[in-house]
Amino acid sequence: MKEPIEEWLEELNKLSDEKNMTDKQLKIVKAASEIFAEKGFAASSTNEIAQRAGVAEGTIFRHYKTKKDLLVSIVAPVMAKLVAPFVMREFYKVLDSQYDSFDQMLRAILENRLVFLEKHMHVLKIFIQEIPFHPELQEQFEKLVLQKVFEKITPNIRRFQNEGTLADWSPYTIIRLTISSLIGYVAIRTVYGKREGSIWDDEQEREATIAFIMKGLAP
Repeated sequence: MKEPIEEWLEELNKLSDEKNMTDKQLKIVKAASEIFAEKGFAASSTNEIAQRAGVAEGTIFRHYKTKKDLLVSIVAPVMAKLVAPFVMREFYKVLDSQYDSFDQMLRAILENRLVFLEKHMHVLKIFIQEIPFHPELQEQFEKLVLQKVFEKITPNIRRFQNEGTLADWSPYTIIRLTISSLIGYVAIRTVYGKREGSIWDDEQEREATIAFIMKGLAP
């Protein structure tokens, strides 16, 4: 069975508009993805990446001028090629479905995205760590993810507001507050909930998070 990062690299290579990556490039990108996820971009070195990839450090610079170019080569294509058509396609099915209530929609979103997060956390850690520090990545994330999610969720929010079950605030505010709470739940679940000996009760925490959101957004 293939590791998630190997599936991701295959997908990235297959969807690339340019000539498919060479074996050495794939090794470099795989090694860089692992090290960036483990240590963060700033603490990683091209020498360390080269050693893990089993190539000379000069080989990296033949393909990528700087370490930043290597980071962008990992994140940008993933953002453009995977987040939009590959990652988001399953999410769109959830967002396009009809729900009787906002909390029912939140449960469907959490169930859908938690499965994805657990499978691709290795690569997504790079997003979480690096997007706040790189404006070009922020711009792509906003364009390819946030705007599309906003467009999909807004009609549902408007419907629930018309039914009198959600506060009459702007959809942007409702989405921002909801995402903040959900990200907090996912982050603690990822860091603490999976730890051996943890007293984390996932179902209880998930329901408490949804209840907190619903009470805060009550009309």
